[in-house]
Amino acid sequence: MKTYITLLFAGILLSSCVKDKPQKPANSAFEINAERRVLIINEGNYGWGNAGISLFDPSSNNVIEDYYQQQNNNAVLGDVCQSVTKYNNMYYIVMNNSHQIITANSYDLTKTATITGFNAPRYFLPVTYSKAYVSDIYANSIQVLDLNSNTITKSIPCNGWTEEMTLIYNKAFVTNMKSTYCYVINTITDAIIDSIAVGKGGSGILVDKNSKVWILTGGDSNTGETGKLIRIDPVTQQAELTLNFNITDNPNKLCINKTRDTLYYLNKGIYQFPIIQNQLPSSPLVNQGSKIYYGLGINPKDYTIYTSDAIDYIQKSKIEVYTVHGVLKTAFTAGIISNGFVFE
Repeated sequence: MKTYITLLFAGILLSSCVKDKPQKPANSAFEINAERRVLIINEGNYGWGNAGISLFDPSSNNVIEDYYQQQNNNAVLGDVCQSVTKYNNMYYIVMNNSHQIITANSYDLTKTATITGFNAPRYFLPVTYSKAYVSDIYANSIQVLDLNSNTITKSIPCNGWTEEMTLIYNKAFVTNMKSTYCYVINTITDAIIDSIAVGKGGSGILVDKNSKVWILTGGDSNTGETGKLIRIDPVTQQAELTLNFNITDNPNKLCINKTRDTLYYLNKGIYQFPIIQNQLPSSPLVNQGSKIYYGLGINPKDYTIYTSDAIDYIQKSKIEVYTVHGVLKTAFTAGIISNGFVFE
């Protein structure tokens, strides 16, 4: 039996408790399917403190533009919501310029704790039931979290802007925006055991159905280094395949579908890349046109493709949902600078 969260809205409550009205009449009631809902991460403007999390139900197209604020007595989320990870029935909300991680109940997004002591955190990687790693722009290290006490227990030295991470075979593979290497951490000893040359601008990283690690780099236009899509064997820690983009390309936001056999990324459009291929696609699945695609996600429930148009980085982002064939299904507004999605 499906579980539903019933949300009742009254005009007076909306005007006093919700910053942005949802796309429904103020005096109506509607349901959000808790098994299919999608969280939209709204980064917000740096220094403005206007980050937020929106809620979307693809089965009904109902939207709540500032769900976090509504669920937490009108409390603001903070400054720059970089990423959100669901783990242990909790959401770990990484707030970059607020230098903290907010934990929230995964059922209703009510805040449960604040984890402090960070410099400029980026991404959260669960390592064990009670331990996680957090990457950072300026710390020159990976922070190790005790998830029982919600405290930083140690740091793993790692020079440069550490970014997205993935876990396989008791190894954490860590991308780095400023270094030319992907770093490998032994998650039992919490020590770096290897570095793999991948080039500048390492950002996206994930594991496919064949247990291979894929890394997307953006390159460095100042030195003429192009971005790359690289496949790595996590056992030998060697690159098996390296595909080079053009110098004018800006590949980012690497994603994968539910069956983990097709990659997606942004590059002035949405590109689709089956992992059996050995050359980059020549044309996008969806053209960006005059839009500014900023976020990307693939819904594991139905393989639909979610992207966000940041418009001018001031207005609320427009979210577009496409079929696996690149046909637009629906579009709606969320918050300021939507950068990613969390699928239930």
